[in-house]
Amino acid sequence: MSIIVNHIVPEPYMDEIFHVPQAQQYCNGNFRSWDPMITTPPGLYYLSLAHVASLFPGMLLMKNTTQSFPEACSTSVLRSTNAVFAVLCGVLVYVIIRFLGPNLSDRKATFMALVMSLYPLHWFFTFLYYTDVASLTAVLAMYLACLKRRYMLSALFGTLAVSIRQTNVVWMLFVTCSGVIDFTLDSSRQKGKQKVNQELHQSSDRKGTSLRSNLRKRKSDISSDTSDRFNHGQTVSSTEDTSGLLYDVYAVISTSWNMKWRILINFSPFIFVVVAFGIFILWNGGIVLGAKEAHVVSLHFAQIMYFSLVSALFTAPLHFSVNQLRNQFQKLHRNWPLSLLLTLVALVAGFVSVHFFSLAHPYLLADNRHYPFYLWRRIINAHWLMKYMLVPVYVYSWFSILTLLAKARRKIWVLVYFLATCGVLVPTPLIEFRYYTIPFYLFMLHSCVRSSGFATWLLIGTIFVSINLFTMAMFLFKPFKWSHEDGVQRFIW
Repeated sequence: MSIIVNHIVPEPYMDEIFHVPQAQQYCNGNFRSWDPMITTPPGLYYLSLAHVASLFPGMLLMKNTTQSFPEACSTSVLRSTNAVFAVLCGVLVYVIIRFLGPNLSDRKATFMALVMSLYPLHWFFTFLYYTDVASLTAVLAMYLACLKRRYMLSALFGTLAVSIRQTNVVWMLFVTCSGVIDFTLDSSRQKGKQKVNQELHQSSDRKGTSLRSNLRKRKSDISSDTSDRFNHGQTVSSTEDTSGLLYDVYAVISTSWNMKWRILINFSPFIFVVVAFGIFILWNGGIVLGAKEAHVVSLHFAQIMYFSLVSALFTAPLHFSVNQLRNQFQKLHRNWPLSLLLTLVALVAGFVSVHFFSLAHPYLLADNRHYPFYLWRRIINAHWLMKYMLVPVYVYSWFSILTLLAKARRKIWVLVYFLATCGVLVPTPLIEFRYYTIPFYLFMLHSCVRSSGFATWLLIGTIFVSINLFTMAMFLFKPFKWSHEDGVQRFIW
């Protein structure tokens, strides 16, 4: 596919017209050169430089590299950087799946990783020179290292992620919180086991050997319950109301306070990077590097609504199956007073979001090369009532996402995930489905490892392949021209 894309679209297109020349400046050794229209840090360009150097040994020792080696930093070679990261990303997805689901077979884990590599927003930009693939790879590497409690390595990958796209600092905070949750609750679990062992030892001394079999049974039951309660891959019995969340919050806060010095030492690399990023924001006058007037931080709460629906549609077999619909209604019925209250609050928040915090960026209204342009005009803005009619679907999609996550992770983890997703998407004024990639991957990695069968993954893979065939065919074979601008235009995400 890379060969076909480079043959039909050999010249930089869309955002590539900024990224490719900037990377070529770096290939020439002009590290002080910077295009003021570029909004992201230069991490991808340094990675591309290392990639090109590995393809052409000795190029860094020569001057005027692109003149000596005309193809060294060509558009096609720079695009191949993302092909390398796509492979690495697939490996990371597989390793994370095996870590979260150790009982999965190699065959199923491989198939799941393959399907996730076909996610349309990820797959499409694998063949172009954008920051998305490298950004996702760095974030997943950071998360995997944190899951394995290699916090220094995780912070290094987090630094790389932030150097590629600055909003990844939010995902670094998410990974830090996730690490603290696992660290504190696992410590509580170990303390619980030690307490149980101590009680068993004392009881056996008092009651004698005649009760040892009963005590062993008690030990097994209590240890199993404690392990399940604090295991990152399972949930507790209190998933029907907010008591589980309140207990998790209390457990994390109290345990964190008792272990504050250990936590500060273990997670100090993350703290250092976040503080350094805060200093950068103060120095830069904002989070965006260039084109600041077109990327002003805004309160775009409707963006998280769009994310929920887009993610649910991409994985429709998970969210709109008969079983999932039945499970949602059964959950509503079992604890209907609280569930009804939460539903009403979510609906009110949804209506407020789409009414007061639904933004139409000038790029969205003017650029008919992007699919959100048509979704906005022909669906969301087709009638003044449409955006309100979609709110119940948005709310259901979020409830479905959070419910599936709560089957695999603690409720406090799910809350942190939701807040991190809001932290990334809400300040973004432009509707860009590319921004949904990282939260989508985190959702898929955790919600589907234990609960989805082969048929579900096969259906999701079929959806992904169908969308990929359509979008790539439109990009390659349906070019068009603007009357007010020279050059060929193409449909793109």
